[in-house]
Amino acid sequence: MLSAYMEIIRMRFLMMLAYRVNYYSGIIIYALNIGAYYFLWKAIYGTSETLGGMTVAQMTTYVAVSWMARAFYFNNLDREIASEIKDGSVAIQFIRPYNYIIVKMMQGFGEGIFRLFLFMAPGMVVVSLLFPVKLPTDPVIWVVFMIMLFLSFLINSQINIITGLFAFFLENNEGMMRMKRVMVDLFSGLVVPISFFPGWAEGVLKLLPFQAITYLPGAVFTGKVTGSAVYEVLGVQLLWFVLLIVPLALLWRGARTRLFVQGG
Repeated sequence: MLSAYMEIIRMRFLMMLAYRVNYYSGIIIYALNIGAYYFLWKAIYGTSETLGGMTVAQMTTYVAVSWMARAFYFNNLDREIASEIKDGSVAIQFIRPYNYIIVKMMQGFGEGIFRLFLFMAPGMVVVSLLFPVKLPTDPVIWVVFMIMLFLSFLINSQINIITGLFAFFLENNEGMMRMKRVMVDLFSGLVVPISFFPGWAEGVLKLLPFQAITYLPGAVFTGKVTGSAVYEVLGVQLLWFVLLIVPLALLWRGARTRLFVQGG
């Protein structure tokens, strides 16, 4: 089965490769987004050296790496699953000799690998040339960040699959998918770092899995989190990955008894 799953990753990578021009243009779009946030935060800081526990240099790096990391962990697995549920093609997946959830994770990972090498990496080079981004010199930080980035993908994909599986119960979960995307971008720290939220809101967000997607890897990469605290936040990511398996398994178990096809 391992070879079958590896083949699924390869097929999704090749499929994305067929549309690589779209991602080259995406680098420009992401660079514009990063530029807009850079000048916005520069104006917010004004003459202040530090806000929310981050310096101007750290904030610039955080914005750049967070948006580029999004290129890797982002996927539309929720929409793919919802579409397959609506047209009934998911029924075919039930009789095939593999796990549907794992297949979706592998497809998302194949897409993520493509984005990593042909979007995130070249995009980070372009952004580093345009803006004062400070990349860490410690190779350990790079290794830990890449591990955390992979966990970001897993957690985000789990949330996406959970959202997609709700189509079994709601028939149309378009509103839920839109709400989920806004929540991930806002509460993960992509738009505003969690340390900038009011104390009570920051406390609430630390109880949710979203911080493990963007804020924690970005905090480690920029040096906001250092020393033994790096491994503590890595542990938080691992904890959320394990915890999210529970609702994912329960939803999938319940969903398999509710399949019906809309239309003729």
